[in-house]
Amino acid sequence: MAQGRPNVKSRHRPERQAGARATPLAAPAWLRLVIAVLSLLLLAGLFSSEISDSDFWWHLKTGQYIWQTRSLPSPDPFAYTTATAKNSYPGEEITRRFNLTHEWLAEVLMYLAWRATGFVGIVLWRAALLIAFSAFAGWIAYLRCGGFYRAIAAMFAAAAVAHPFAADRPYLVTFVLLGLAILLLESRHRSLLWLLPPLMLIWANCHGGYIVGWIVIVAYLGESALRRLSDPSAQVDRRLWIAATLSLLLTVLNPNGLHIFQVLTSYRRSPLTATLLEWQPPVLWPPTVLGGLLLASAIVLLSARHRVRAVDWILFLAFTAAALMAGRNTFLIGLLAPILIATYLPWNRPFHRYAETGAAILLLAGTVAVFANPRSFQLRVAEWAYPTGAAEFLRSHHVSDRMFNTYEYGGYLTWKLWPQERVFIDGRALSESVFHDYGRILYDAGDDDGKSAAQLLDDYGVQVVVMNYFEYASGLLYVIAPALADADTFGWSLVYADPQAMIFFRHPPENMPILDSSRVLPTIESECELHIQHEPWFPGCARNLGQMFSRTGDVANARRWLGIYLAHAPGMDPEAQADFQRLLSAQ
Repeated sequence: MAQGRPNVKSRHRPERQAGARATPLAAPAWLRLVIAVLSLLLLAGLFSSEISDSDFWWHLKTGQYIWQTRSLPSPDPFAYTTATAKNSYPGEEITRRFNLTHEWLAEVLMYLAWRATGFVGIVLWRAALLIAFSAFAGWIAYLRCGGFYRAIAAMFAAAAVAHPFAADRPYLVTFVLLGLAILLLESRHRSLLWLLPPLMLIWANCHGGYIVGWIVIVAYLGESALRRLSDPSAQVDRRLWIAATLSLLLTVLNPNGLHIFQVLTSYRRSPLTATLLEWQPPVLWPPTVLGGLLLASAIVLLSARHRVRAVDWILFLAFTAAALMAGRNTFLIGLLAPILIATYLPWNRPFHRYAETGAAILLLAGTVAVFANPRSFQLRVAEWAYPTGAAEFLRSHHVSDRMFNTYEYGGYLTWKLWPQERVFIDGRALSESVFHDYGRILYDAGDDDGKSAAQLLDDYGVQVVVMNYFEYASGLLYVIAPALADADTFGWSLVYADPQAMIFFRHPPENMPILDSSRVLPTIESECELHIQHEPWFPGCARNLGQMFSRTGDVANARRWLGIYLAHAPGMDPEAQADFQRLLSAQ
């Protein structure tokens, strides 16, 4: 074979051959169509949760800005801190421009989808992209082994890894185009390789993940070169080499040229990036789907090492290294590992018709369960997760003074308030120095230069603070909020409070009512209750509230909140359990 693939006729269509020998045991042909349709419906339900990602909003606003102004958002139009931010390392301005511009085409497409269909279209578009990613894993597995059920299993394995990525961000374009690129390179119709250059050009303007496309292309070229070295008489796949070379050259036609290599180096040494959960190494223990796929694919590759293709070794090693460095890269294994397992797993027995019927029944039950799940097919925005009331308050009062806001609320406030108001910070991660100051303000932590939160707020000219109380992944309490409520310490006034956000003014207008600072503590509790109601897998705020009440001697509330935390804690927490038992004995 020109691609050095295993002999499909002799080895990779076991189900079809076995079915021919055992026709009486074969299930009706239409049953496989039913299974395929049920599988797609099940995935549609899994991937159609409501919009709750904080970064979605600044992506949407950026797409609107580009579409309306016909220009890229560089310099940054949305945050007032970006222009005055000092560089924390050589070349940070290049990284900043990259973060502002590398997703421009995907952001425009996202905005146009919203403009045409609203938030319903956004959720369906996200679901379609993730279904396509999962389906590509199954399709490629089928091309490799010819096994229908192996392909279905590969699709669901890929979906299991992709499920945590069900957010409305441009990186989903990388998921889909990666699968499509491998599919084109695997196809036996070599004329399809001419689709690779335009695909790579589009990819390079949708998301910086196109660098993964480079890895894939180089891996297939490496396999071709190794085959030629081992057998000088082997025919050179000219279409592959021409299409691949053109594809690599076309990726340079993006707003940042080849700066992506410098930017990736900057990401690895960035203190800001190091604080983001998606850039942390993935957790493999207790056992996870990712860990299971990594182990299983390594075992089948080693057991079939004499017939494993060179491209599979190259991609497995490269994708494993990337996935173990950062959680955001685990989708690479989610795509590749199921394909490798389906290709090399030594299992050639055909499915009995009763097994096929049972699989269809199980899929039907699973699909019904997913449809009944209240988190499925939620074609809307999770209003509870955003400062909707605070944004409307600022908009209706025509507030345009300099604002300090929390990182997770920056995107939503940009979407709702720009150009009336610009934010302090958001999820675009544009400045190391601003992020450093942000942390000092948020936790009221002075640094070596002695500047406190109050001094930093003065330095930035902040007149308005809009914030929530907790960082929900960790449950950490933002110290600055209760400090601002103490008028004797900071001199600020609370003017708005609800379970999503509070607003403090340095000098509130005369016609703006001032709220009693005693509302702050109940607001803290109601915010934590709201998030545990909707995201019970992040109960850390209850733990911190329990500790706070314990320090102030409020035993009843400390006991209540620690009890709530322990009821939802994802694992054992001996310290919290010991504190809870001590509080119980204090009754």
